[in-house]
Amino acid sequence: MVGLEHSINLKSPAEIALMREAGRLTAQALETVRAAIAVGVTTGELNEIYEDFLKAHGVYSPFKNYPGPYPYPASICTSINEELVHGIPGKRKLREGDIISVDAGVVYEGFVGDSAFTVGVGEISPLAQSLIEVTRKALELGIEQMVPGKHSGDVGHAVESYVRAHGYYCTHLYTGHGVGHEMHENPMLPNYGQPGQGFLLREGMTIALEPMVLVGTPQTRELRDKWTVVSRDGSLTAHQEHTVAITKDGPMILTSL
Repeated sequence: MVGLEHSINLKSPAEIALMREAGRLTAQALETVRAAIAVGVTTGELNEIYEDFLKAHGVYSPFKNYPGPYPYPASICTSINEELVHGIPGKRKLREGDIISVDAGVVYEGFVGDSAFTVGVGEISPLAQSLIEVTRKALELGIEQMVPGKHSGDVGHAVESYVRAHGYYCTHLYTGHGVGHEMHENPMLPNYGQPGQGFLLREGMTIALEPMVLVGTPQTRELRDKWTVVSRDGSLTAHQEHTVAITKDGPMILTSL
């Protein structure tokens, strides 16, 4: 754990202020996408809307060309129904009853904002609505635990215990993560854990907490595109994310409007 402590880049108040601006722009850009979500719209069109916002504000996406099996080709991730994370925008049209998660970021003055939301398209099923609401509430409960002196296990336990109480599952394969000059920094923050366990939360940490919740099973698989992660049983999934700064006054959500 000593090695981890030394690898975490604590942010100064001035750096957190820059991250707040990156987060605000991320939130604004995501709102332009949210407003465009409708039956018949393609995920590629949502990506274009996001990129138009970036160009208009002189910023760029940390997602585009992100290294992997091949560079990620878009500025946002659009994951529909059974797609948990990392869905690639393209020609797919949204249909009545779909739920879609949009995950995106902005780089401003060298700092990253990272956030995600899940919403329904038109009228959705009671199950889909419940899943979205539980995932959103789990994020809120996790954020409440992000204060100096708590541990990562307190955060993860708050998330997973709420999710499991409603009959859903958190994946253990994908986690939240530190954010700063890079989109993925130490420490990794799982959506599970035991109170009082894990790494100590310290003032100046900036972490993206992102509950990734599945209806039927915690198991996932990766599609042939080497990016899109889906539920192994094809059941619905949802994803919510905020970048949060841990401060002496409590958690500061950096990716809110």
